[in-house]
Amino acid sequence: MTKLLALLGLVIVLPVGAAAQNAGWKDSWEETLAAARQEGKVVVSGPPVPELRQALPVAFKARYGIAVEYIAARGATEAAARMRAERQAGIHYFDVVFGGIQGMALVFHREKMLQPLKPALQLPEVLDGRKWKKGKLWFADPEEQYILRLANSVSTMFHINTTQVKPEEIRSVKDLLNPKWKGRIALQDPTISGSGSNQAAHLYLQHGDDFIKQLYVEQKPVISRETRQITDGLARGTYAITLGAEDGKVETLRKEGVPVSILENLTDLYGEISGSFGQVAIVDSAPHPNAAKVFVNWIASKEGSEVFNRAVGTVPTRNDIDESHLPPEIIPKPGIQYFDTYDWEFTVTQKEKVRQRMKELLSAR
Repeated sequence: MTKLLALLGLVIVLPVGAAAQNAGWKDSWEETLAAARQEGKVVVSGPPVPELRQALPVAFKARYGIAVEYIAARGATEAAARMRAERQAGIHYFDVVFGGIQGMALVFHREKMLQPLKPALQLPEVLDGRKWKKGKLWFADPEEQYILRLANSVSTMFHINTTQVKPEEIRSVKDLLNPKWKGRIALQDPTISGSGSNQAAHLYLQHGDDFIKQLYVEQKPVISRETRQITDGLARGTYAITLGAEDGKVETLRKEGVPVSILENLTDLYGEISGSFGQVAIVDSAPHPNAAKVFVNWIASKEGSEVFNRAVGTVPTRNDIDESHLPPEIIPKPGIQYFDTYDWEFTVTQKEKVRQRMKELLSAR
C-alpha cells in the first residue's frame, strides 16, 4: 500500500551533466535526423482527442519537417488489438503509441510489443534530470526502459449537485453511506477496465471490503459505463452524488451557473493522481525507426511535452513548462499524499483482484 502513495510535486535537483554524459550527441542526433527525414513520416497511435490530433502533427512537422500520421484509438488496448492482428499477417505499421497505463502494462508490455525507448533518447534537455519533477525521466515500467510518463495530474473522484447536497454534509467518505443518499449516487462500472475499476480499487484498498459492499450494493447506486450519462444526470439533479463524471465538463457547467461542484477535502480519502493518456512507447519493429526516435525525443522535450499536455489538458512531468493555464486543483501540491492510480503494482496485480471482487458483489445485487 505504501508504494502507491507518493509525496509528489517536489522538484529534486540532481547534479546531472547531461551533455557530459552524452558526449558526441550532436553528430549522432544529426545522423538520426537525416535518416528520419529520408523515412518521411512517423505513424503514431493516440487518443481520440481532437486538439491533440490537430496540434501534434503540425508542431512536429514545423520543427523537423517530418510528417505525423496520427491514428486515433479509444485506448491502448484497442490500438494493441489492431497491431496484434496486423502482426499475425506480417504487417508492422505503427511506430509510436500513446495510452493509459492499463493497456500499456497489461497488453503492450506483457506481450512484448515494445522496444526499449530509453536508448533512443539523445537530446541533453531530455536526459537532464534537473528538467523533470522526479529528478529523472519518469518511466512507468519496472525496468525503466519502455514506457515514459509525460503527464501527472490530480483527478477528481466525487462531484455533487449543490441543490441536492450541501458540501458540509459529506466530510468523510463514510458519510456517503448515510441512508439519505440511498439510490441517489451514480458510480462508474467497476467491473470493466478503466476509471471505474481504478476508483473502486482505490476505495477498496483504503477502506476495505465492507465499505465497498455498503457503497456499491447496499446504497443501491446507479452503475453506468457512460461518463456522459453520469455527468448529465449530475447536472439535472437526477443524481445527488457521482463518482466518474467528466471533470472538464463539470467545470464548464459550473462556470455556466449549473449547480455542480467538486466534493473536496474528504478527511479520510487520498486524492488521486494519474497519467491520463500521457504514456508513450516505441512499438517493436517500428517501420520508421529513426523517425520514431526523433519523435520520442521531441515529445519528451519541453516543446513536445508542452504541445501534448496543453492539448490533453494534463499536468506535465517536466518542471520547465508553464502551468498557469491549468486549473489549480489538478496540479499536484508539494508535501501532499496522493494515491497513484498509474502505479505499476496497482495496475498489474491489485486492481485486477479488486475488479474480480466487484464482479462477485454486483452479481448478487
